[in-house]
This record gives sequence, C-alpha cells and structure tokens, in this order.
Amino acid sequence: MHRNCDRNVTMNAHPLACASHSPLRHALIAMIALAAFLAGVLAQAFTAHIALPFTLLIALSAVFACLAACIAGSMRGATRIAFVSFHARRSAARRRFDEARLNAIIRSSREAIITTDAAQRIVLMNPMAETLFGCDAAQALGTPLSRFIPERFRAAHAQHVNRFGSTGASDRRMGSQRVLYALRADGREFPIEASISHSENDGEKLYTVMLRDVTERVHAEEALRQSREDLRELSANLQHVREEEKAHIARELHDDLGQSLTALKMDLSLIQRALARDAFDRAEVSERIAVMARLIDDTVASVRRIAANQRPAMLDDLGLLAAIDWLADDFSQRYAIAVKRHVDVGAAVFSHDTSTALFRIVQEALTNVARHADATLVTLALRVADDACTLVIADDGRGAPLAPSEGDALARQHFGLLGIRERVHMLGGIVSTGDPGKGFRISITFPVNALQPQETHP
Repeated sequence: MHRNCDRNVTMNAHPLACASHSPLRHALIAMIALAAFLAGVLAQAFTAHIALPFTLLIALSAVFACLAACIAGSMRGATRIAFVSFHARRSAARRRFDEARLNAIIRSSREAIITTDAAQRIVLMNPMAETLFGCDAAQALGTPLSRFIPERFRAAHAQHVNRFGSTGASDRRMGSQRVLYALRADGREFPIEASISHSENDGEKLYTVMLRDVTERVHAEEALRQSREDLRELSANLQHVREEEKAHIARELHDDLGQSLTALKMDLSLIQRALARDAFDRAEVSERIAVMARLIDDTVASVRRIAANQRPAMLDDLGLLAAIDWLADDFSQRYAIAVKRHVDVGAAVFSHDTSTALFRIVQEALTNVARHADATLVTLALRVADDACTLVIADDGRGAPLAPSEGDALARQHFGLLGIRERVHMLGGIVSTGDPGKGFRISITFPVNALQPQETHP
C-alpha cells in the first residue's frame, strides 16, 4: 500500500516539473522575438533616417512590454505550480487518513478478520483473530491458512476458495446458520460462522475472511434440541404412565373391591335365605355377619390404600414429613429394602405445592430404586440450612450403567429423572446425580423461599 502511495505521488510530480519549465520557455521565446524586433527597428531607423532618440524610445517600450509579459507568465506558472502541489499534498493526506481509518476499523472489529493472498498465505490478521486462534499475528503472517483448518476439511476448503475466486459465488455468509469448524493453535476444534470476500491489488487477488466463534450458540442450540426431545419423550412417557395407572387402578378395583363386594353379596343372600326359614340357625347367621364385617374392613383398607397411592391423606392432614415416613415404611414393607432417614428441617414450613413436589420426587426416586437398582439400603436426607433446602436420595445398588443400550430397563430410568427435573425446575432448584456404576445418588437443591406458603391478600 505504501509503495502504491509513493508511486502515485511521483506520478503527480511530473505535471509540476512541466509547469515549472513552461515560464522559462515562454521567456526565452519572448526574448528572441524582442531581439528580432529591435534589430528590425534599428535597421528601419538607419534606412528611413529616423532620429536615434525616438528609435531608442520605441526599443525601450518594447523591452518593458516584453518584461511585463514575462513576469505575468511567470506568476501564472508559479500559481499553477502552487495549486498542483497543494492538490497533491491533500490527496496524499486523504489517502493516509483513509488507510489509518481502515486499519483502526480492522483492529477494533469484534469479528476475527484474516486476509490471504492467492496462494492462501496469511497477509493480515487482526487482534480478534489472534485471540480466537490463540496465535500471534507475527507467527501467522506468511504461513498457510490451512494451519487453522481441521485436516478433514482442508480439501473441501481449497475447492470452495477456487470456485469462489472463479465465480464469486459462496454459500458462506454470516447468519446463514451453516456451522464450520476451525482449529486453534493448541489443536482444539471449535465451531465458527464465516463470511468470505475477495479483491485485487496490483493484479493480485486477496481473500478476506470474517470469522465468529459460535461455540456458545451451538451449545445452546444443542441444549434446546435435547430439551425438546426430552420433553417429547417425557410427554409420551406420561401418556404411557397414565394409561398404566388407569389399568392398575382398574385391576385393583376389580380384584379387591369387586371380589369383596361379590363376597358380601353372596353372604347377604345366604343370610336372607336363613331368615326366610321359620326356624333359622342364629349361630350360622352370626358367623356370616362376622365374616361380612371382616370383609368390609378389608374393603375399607383397600379403598384407603388405593386412595393413598394417588395422594396420601396424611400429606394434607399431617404434612410432608409424616407423609415421607409413611412412604418409606410402606416401601420397606413392600420391597424389603431398608430406608435410612436423616431429616433436619428445623422450623421450616412447607407450602402445599412444595410438599406435593417433594413427596412426588421421593416417591419417584424410591420407585426407580425398586425397579432398577437391585439395592438393599436407601439413604434419604432432607435438610434446611442457610438459604437452601437439600434433598439427597442414595442407594447401594448397581447404579446407572456406563453406556446403557436402547430399550434397556436402566436406559428407560431417565424418564423418571426427567419428571423429577421438571418438578425441581418449578421450584427454581437444580438436580445433580452421582457417578455411573457406583450406586445411584440424586441430589436436589432449591432456595428456601420456595418452601414458604404463598401469602394471600384481601
């Protein structure tokens, strides 16, 4: 760029030289013409016998006129020289200003900018590109651009550059959502978004690439995609669980209540027949009535159990802690798995929504243990300290698999965890799990203010 500027300034200097020689040439011509004029006047004076003073007066007038013309021409030439010189200086200053402004824009750009020549050697690298690739510009200048391209993409990149240089067509534009991959100086790959353009300088092609690190965007998009996929799976699983629950309730109603009611109906029929006889056996009737009373007690217990499986009454009547104790005892009786409890909540008061969420979380966690863990001991800890409430449930079973296969029972365990995560998210908390293969441990932490019952104002 500096060579071009020097050459332009030199080319602009030629008119100045021509302008400086023009007044001298005009003065020389004027002097020759004056000498010829004076020679003619003197010759005419001697021929026509004109007085010598009069002849000298004419000659002096001609000399003064010629000098005046030469001075005027010189002043015009000097003015022209000054104007052209000023214009050249102003043009050079403007070029220097434009160059400084372009350099400032490139250096302060928040996008990484790299310029290469036709052989794809780096000729420019701004500070943002240095930060992005972890490489100083002094080390990168003159080296091939391929040092920043993963090896598996280099051939495709070369083809793209050749096509772009020939046709000017490129599908690499900022915001096109097409993700490319670059290579840092330490060998780590990272996703980028790129835009390419080309120009010519003294017949040489230059390619300029603007780069943007989109690692955070890619991670966010992946998390969003995974979240949507999890929600779809969770929704489908909830529908499946709902149907299973309906079938389970229907079986319990049919097996327990249906059989009990059928037995009661048969006993009532026998008692009715006995009473219809003139002489009936009071002992037989009393025995039937006792059997019916026991059957009614069993039926009431079954109704309570079915209702408690849906929502234990003690959760509303006695609170969360009593409901968790009942749930742990019922779990131990059903599956012969001990539940060790550590509860320290102080004077904390749990709201209705928080109690329901925590109860369902514990219920889901214990269900996962019964189905998948093959454990003999479960440890349940609930603590409220400082500004956080922590719930930890751990077992001594086989834990989560290192690489669960699709369709595996343990692989399907994540549906229960998804439900737990959704409930914890409603409380503004976070969920963490233990290492795979070392027993399963789930830890839940959420702020204490989520425990407090919401105040109602008139």
